[in-house]
This record gives sequence, C-alpha cells and structure tokens, in this order.
Amino acid sequence: MFGRRNQAATDEAPVPVEDPKPQGTPGKGRPTPKRSEAQGRRRSPVTAPANRKEAYRQQRDRDRALRTRQREGMMRGEEKYLPPRDKGPVRKFARDWVDSRRLPGQYFLPAVLVIMLLSMVPFPLAIRQVVLTVYTLALPVVMVAVLGSSFFVANRVKKAVAAKFPHENLKGVGFYAAMRSSQIRRLRFPKPTVLPGGKPVAPPAS
Repeated sequence: MFGRRNQAATDEAPVPVEDPKPQGTPGKGRPTPKRSEAQGRRRSPVTAPANRKEAYRQQRDRDRALRTRQREGMMRGEEKYLPPRDKGPVRKFARDWVDSRRLPGQYFLPAVLVIMLLSMVPFPLAIRQVVLTVYTLALPVVMVAVLGSSFFVANRVKKAVAAKFPHENLKGVGFYAAMRSSQIRRLRFPKPTVLPGGKPVAPPAS
C-alpha cells in the first residue's frame, strides 16, 4: 500500500525541462550589439612605439599628412585652411572679381620673359638691333599698362565691395585685388574658382 503511494508520488513529480540555450548565449530579450561596437571589439589594440626613434617617425608621418591636407585645402580655397590675408567673404569676392576677367596685368610676366629670351638669341646684327630696340621700348610700355590696370582693378573692386559688403572692413582689399590681377592665372593662390566670364571652374576628374 505504501509502495503504491510512493510510486504515484514519484510519477506525479514534475520533470525538469532542460534549457536548449547554453548559458552565456544572449537571448532575444537582450539588445543586439551595434555594428560599431562589434567592430570595436574586433579591432586590434593600438601598440605604442617600440622606441623613441619609432615615436619620432610616427610623429613625422602625422605632421606630413597634416601639412598635405592643409595645403590641399588652401589650394581649394577652403576657409579654415586659408592664411589670414585670404580669409573672409570680402577677399573671396575680390578674388572672384579678378579671376572672372582677363586683365592686362596677368600677361606682364610672360611678355617680359618672351622679350628677354628674344634678346638673348644670337640673331644677325640687323635683326638683333631691332630686337634690342623693341625690348628697350616694350618694358616701360608694359609697366605703364600694368600700373594702369592695377589702379583700375583696385578702384573697381573697392567700389564693388563697398556696395556688396557695406559693413565689412575694406582695408587693403584694393591692393589685394591689384596684386592678384598682376599674377599669371595658373600661379594664383588660392586657385581660381571661376573662369573668365564668371562660370564656376569644373571639378577635377576623379
């Protein structure tokens, strides 16, 4: 009799069900880790330089990369990389005003270079005398043309800037524009962002 009761109690006792998920495995109730966190776990730790020479080399590489990035930014005319003399909307307007026009001053250096090269060529005496005469007369004419163009550019830019930026500091903007107008277009810094006529410069092909 007692044996039957014990057997019945044993049969009615609940059987423990094993959890199919192993311990430590995140279930659906836990948030899925972000991709950045997972990638961060996979990244290898940054190792410190082995010696002082290696530390100097790494620092030089970082400085070189920074200088390259700064120079490329300056050439593109990015405001944060420009030196103080080129910063601000006034100077940007002056550069675009000059770059959108073909002015006599930008041909000064090429003309002088051509004349100097011709004067050094061993022409026959008669031709050489003509070349020297042209060289002697051309230099002052070119200089007068450049000075006249510089005064014209300075006055026009100052008036245009005063009309567009009435509350900005206009000190030196006329001289800034005049100096840029006397430079060869390819050698201007920052590089022109507009073509003669005012159209934007096409971005370089990648």
